[in-house]
Amino acid sequence: MKTIIHKLDDGSDAVILPREMLNNLNLQVGDQLQIIETDDGITLRPVGGDDFERQMHAARDVMDKYEVALQKLAK
Repeated sequence: MKTIIHKLDDGSDAVILPREMLNNLNLQVGDQLQIIETDDGITLRPVGGDDFERQMHAARDVMDKYEVALQKLAK
């Protein structure tokens, strides 16, 4: 995959990763990445530690979305 370095309004630069890549890596807005320089370029690695919080957030989203169905199933 290819991407382009973009200039932001504040004068800084940004690399935008394709949505498909983020989905494949299970990355979401707000996730942190570690940038590692190598002899061949760079490696991006997710910073762990928030897996539990992310799972809880996802569970809350599902419960909110399917609240009525879950209440019916609970009876």
